[in-house]
Amino acid sequence: MKVLIINGPNLNLLGTREPEIYGTVSMETYLENLKSEFHSHELSYYQSNIEGELINRLQQDDFDAVVINPGAFTHYSYAIADCLKNIRKPKVEVHISNIYKREEFRQKSVTAANTDAVLSGFGMDGYRLAILSLK
Repeated sequence: MKVLIINGPNLNLLGTREPEIYGTVSMETYLENLKSEFHSHELSYYQSNIEGELINRLQQDDFDAVVINPGAFTHYSYAIADCLKNIRKPKVEVHISNIYKREEFRQKSVTAANTDAVLSGFGMDGYRLAILSLK
């Protein structure tokens, strides 16, 4: 199975950004661990701080399933929500922190309704759990 992992804005800073919320492991390091664990899957990774670039990547349609952490776009990107709505493959939204324990504006996801599942608050392990759910 080809799984595309997509991260939105500021998630390029994982490992150094607010470690009390997001931990101290970089996405690159965590991705290597995922690839070791899920060696029967083809995992690809894409991150951008730019909304349109995320949409363009999702529209390439070269994957069997998507694990997406839209970052701040979660809360206001109807463009990404519309893009996800048109993808007819398994989609799991992941949030490292528990968005329901954060600021009020972070507690609403406009993208979640267009995914099959949402994992929130499991730390970086949310990506692993998302891939497990795709089996």
